[in-house]
Amino acid sequence: MLNVAYWNQRYLKNEIGWNIGTASIPLITYINQLHDVNIKILIPGAGNAYEASYCFTKGFNKVFVLDWSEIAIENFQENTPNFPNEQVFCQDFFKHKGQYDLILEQTFFCALEPELRLKYVEKMHQLLKPKGCLAGLFFNKVFHKDGPPFGAEKQTYINLFKPYFNLNILEKCYNSIPSRKDTELFFIFEKR
Repeated sequence: MLNVAYWNQRYLKNEIGWNIGTASIPLITYINQLHDVNIKILIPGAGNAYEASYCFTKGFNKVFVLDWSEIAIENFQENTPNFPNEQVFCQDFFKHKGQYDLILEQTFFCALEPELRLKYVEKMHQLLKPKGCLAGLFFNKVFHKDGPPFGAEKQTYINLFKPYFNLNILEKCYNSIPSRKDTELFFIFEKR
């Protein structure tokens, strides 16, 4: 069972292979193209939340971090001490309430058990304001082991998201880090 205790142990034992120690290049590139620093951004399953730190240093003052691992949240707060505490949520994503202009996805979808995927899509849809966007990276790879990570291929994402979102961009990521080259899709989905 992938519960809070499981994720806390992964962080305590430093078994966090997804952690690259910084915001990913594709998300940095995307964030750098955003011009309205007043948009409300959520980063769920944020882990060490490097993307939140990056947004915050770029002047985005309405960035919200969500993870249910206390250890991950403590790591983030230690590394970004000036980040507003009231914008950090240590809770279950599926119980979170709020409305956001943008939600950034970075290794959260692949950390969830596959049976939660439709629930993830519906919750993302619910959390976004009208015309809000979900953007980020998905693995374009099936992992042949018990996860996490749980991968998928492009058609899986199309089938899951198309009933709820306009799939503005869903393409092979050109600027992945070397260890993820040719295994990531960059996407921007707009709430219908």
